[in-house]
Amino acid sequence: MCVTFRAVPELLDAPIHDLARRIRARTLSPVELVDAHIARIEAVNPRINAVIAERFAAAREEAAAAEAQVMRTSDADALPPLLGIPFTAKEYIAAEGMPLSGGVWARRHVRAERDAETIRRLRGAGAILVGITNVPEGGLWMETYNAIYGRTRNPWHLGRTCGGSSGGDGAIVGAGGVPFALGADVGGSIRIPAAFCGAVGHKPTGRMVPNTGFWPEAEGELSAYLVCGPIARSSRDLMPILKVLAGPDGADPVCRPWTLGDPDAVDLRDVVVFPVESNGATRVRRVMRQGVQRAADALAARGATIAELKAPAMKRAFMIWSSMMTAAGGPSYGEILGGDAPMRPGRELLKMLVGRSRHTFPAAMVVAAERVTKLIPARVDAMVAAGKALQRELEDILGPNGILLHPPYSRPAPRHYGPMLTPFDFVCTGLFNVLEFPSTTVPVAFDRHGLPVGVQVIGRRGDDHLTIAVAGALEEAFGGWRRAEPAARGRGAAADAAAAASPAA
Repeated sequence: MCVTFRAVPELLDAPIHDLARRIRARTLSPVELVDAHIARIEAVNPRINAVIAERFAAAREEAAAAEAQVMRTSDADALPPLLGIPFTAKEYIAAEGMPLSGGVWARRHVRAERDAETIRRLRGAGAILVGITNVPEGGLWMETYNAIYGRTRNPWHLGRTCGGSSGGDGAIVGAGGVPFALGADVGGSIRIPAAFCGAVGHKPTGRMVPNTGFWPEAEGELSAYLVCGPIARSSRDLMPILKVLAGPDGADPVCRPWTLGDPDAVDLRDVVVFPVESNGATRVRRVMRQGVQRAADALAARGATIAELKAPAMKRAFMIWSSMMTAAGGPSYGEILGGDAPMRPGRELLKMLVGRSRHTFPAAMVVAAERVTKLIPARVDAMVAAGKALQRELEDILGPNGILLHPPYSRPAPRHYGPMLTPFDFVCTGLFNVLEFPSTTVPVAFDRHGLPVGVQVIGRRGDDHLTIAVAGALEEAFGGWRRAEPAARGRGAAADAAAAASPAA
């Protein structure tokens, strides 16, 4: 393969569509590309602890095979769409031979026997899995740490959380370790890490991507609320990945076909934008509200129409999310964490006092809250009905050209343990899981501490192309993703970003 010399940082900053074009043109070797990203992971991972299991040797072999495929193929358009592109996946998504503990101590020795359907599809499209990333214990928390692999840190500031549960994915994409990562989202687990780490994240429409091979198994309506999707460097890369992931597999009973639109066909002059600075219940910081307003102003400058949304039911976001999750059934969180027997949160909290628990404090508190929620079934039924009504109301308001702009969280990445002080703020994203709406998170600013500020673009079911197109316009306006440089100590990349942060942020 004819390869011209280039500085490695160029490869660590380039989006997938650019890398794929170079591979097809035979000016970039998949081996060179994979080697560059492996070297980057090895350089940054000791500081951020994002990748907890690697398959570097196998990835290099697959890169060599991809290079051979490029060289023997005369028609570049016939090559798989993601050929030679390295990626990671969170540790809830099965990848043959790789850990599948879910951060649960009782499962610390479990390895996946086969690939999840999403991993199989990405590999079939030519993407190369280089590693598995860290997750919170059991998944339902926005701090990525557990007793098996420890804590993952934000690449912009090591003292801040990277989010969860796809926190390892967000951190390694933010640090330039891979061009994209496969995450999963049931309450914000793609969008919150993307926002905290300055990346682009997309939660697809519910029922669009099969969850076959995900642990713990998502059954019934739960599989409509849980969706696998990408965290990446560029919004332009989201739809090509989504096209690979989307569609029934014959095993996930709720997954159904969707017609995927074309983001390039969206005319912003036809788009109606509803800026929503808060759901009315969550206390959203000024910098996040300003992010929403700046995004709305940028879209208005491109010809979009700005309108006001009145949906008072959004104030009940947490009760709607928790009730619809409870009604969806499936194993309880306590059962997931306990292994042979359900976790007893009171007992574990006492064991934590003497340093003998293998569980994390947030996990025990989530189990306790889950038990309380299940004691009020009448309230659950009422909130499920309210959620269904809100879904219909918002879809009627949005129509085929409407989007919401909404904060992905109440503030930029908090300090470690900080989310425990505001445990319900995840509903900024979680509400849209149970409504099954697509949502794309994109960076629009840095705050005064140099931390990324993201905004969430939300559309009605099936309008993934619209949210991706609007996110692309915001990238053009504000610069999009940039690579973080984790420092050995202190603020690292955040200090440089703070110096250049917009006064409006």
